[in-house]
Amino acid sequence: MRAVIQRVSRGRVTVEEQVVGEIEGGMVVLVGFADGDGPEQINWTVRKIAGLRIFADEAGKMNLALPEVEGKVLVVPNFTLYGDIGKGRRPSFTDAAEPRRAEELFEQFVAALRQRGVEVAQGQFGAMMEVDLVNSGPVTFIIDTEQV
Repeated sequence: MRAVIQRVSRGRVTVEEQVVGEIEGGMVVLVGFADGDGPEQINWTVRKIAGLRIFADEAGKMNLALPEVEGKVLVVPNFTLYGDIGKGRRPSFTDAAEPRRAEELFEQFVAALRQRGVEVAQGQFGAMMEVDLVNSGPVTFIIDTEQV
């Protein structure tokens, strides 16, 4: 499982010119799933996201987590996080979970965030989405559960 986390002042996902998910303040999380991902990877990543201290305290230091700033999360499914561009010019997606399984994992991931008390907006799985965000910092982190 891979996730790109961006601290944002706002984020929005539109599909066919309709807003399907939007937040003010928090994180935009692009998430992709690989074959073999399951509850262990989801739970670890959700714990990490919910507790990640990337928001500024009164001294301007990254010392606060989502709950402490009443932040929200906009989760965007993104299979291209498993794109391999090592050979040739066309990306290969052989490491990405097949679409049906990836959609199940995406829904489990969103549900797990909500179970931790995180307010979640989400993109639309399988749709051509436009993602607008204002990265605050910029602050961006990458989580790859293969490294855990």
